[in-house]
Amino acid sequence: MTAIRICALDELGQDEALRVDVDDFSIAIVKDSSGTVHAIGDTCTHGDISLSEGFVEGETLECWAHGSKFSLITGKPTSLPAYEPVPVYRVTIVDGDVFVDPYETIAV
Repeated sequence: MTAIRICALDELGQDEALRVDVDDFSIAIVKDSSGTVHAIGDTCTHGDISLSEGFVEGETLECWAHGSKFSLITGKPTSLPAYEPVPVYRVTIVDGDVFVDPYETIAV
């Protein structure tokens, strides 16, 4: 498939996540403290909670409900209670716009 435009880069706040719905699933678009943009599955694998409502800490996104943290690079949980990873998607920045291919994961 082809990457789709998600938003303008300047619409993403530092250490914040944005939920994007694609077909029947959601992706969390995250700008970390170094300014790198990541895209991971938005649903916590422990409690079916939206990760984009959580907290960005370094290169992790923490679920607000139970505290599981997920690596923005690998999608793997870095703390319990979650033990299953979330998918990670490739992000491309073109002319100040953020693009993601929601149908091709780079890590699971």
